[in-house]
Amino acid sequence: LSMVNVSDGEVLGDLLRSLRRNVDRVTGDGAYDTRDCYDEIAAKGAVARIPPRENAQYWEKGHPRNSAIILMHQFGLKNWKEKSGYHERSLAETGVYRFKQLTDDQLTSRTFNSQHTEVMVINTMNRLGMPEYQ
Repeated sequence: LSMVNVSDGEVLGDLLRSLRRNVDRVTGDGAYDTRDCYDEIAAKGAVARIPPRENAQYWEKGHPRNSAIILMHQFGLKNWKEKSGYHERSLAETGVYRFKQLTDDQLTSRTFNSQHTEVMVINTMNRLGMPEYQ
């Protein structure tokens, strides 16, 4: 949950730094295709699964984003998504969609602090139904 004037990519670092567990990959849409996001993901020791923008240019030699651009140019976006595992992102999107269908498509609280509390409750409820992976 963030204010309307804050982009997803701007808060990624705060989200990752607050995690106490290891992260092996971070999957996000094109909004996360920024140097700051890649830096935060690398600092966590994770692999970025972010589709480069259509007009993406190569970054410095050896940057992981460059291989995503190369694969996308060679095989197309659809094949890149399959090969990189990006399609797993849809599982999270589906979970949020299902929860919205059960409750409502919007939060009922009007103030930011109350919305934060409401989202914390929603997250707790979502975790109760999640499978444990080994």
